[in-house]
Amino acid sequence: MNHLLLLLVVQLSLTFGVAGLLWPERLVTVFDVLMFPWPATYRLVRANAWGAILLSLILFLALMAGMRA
Repeated sequence: MNHLLLLLVVQLSLTFGVAGLLWPERLVTVFDVLMFPWPATYRLVRANAWGAILLSLILFLALMAGMRA
């Protein structure tokens, strides 16, 4: 059951990362709400998308390492 939750986090992170790279104009409005005092830019959305993809890769590798041990 613990692996299922981690797999869900990996999938959500990967989904938002790819969506941020393919459609940053749609996510700028979400980032405007989340980062209220600062204006959201396309560069910020793309940087966050790359971070989400990197996070999903790290979590996936941690999951695979945990299954082998």
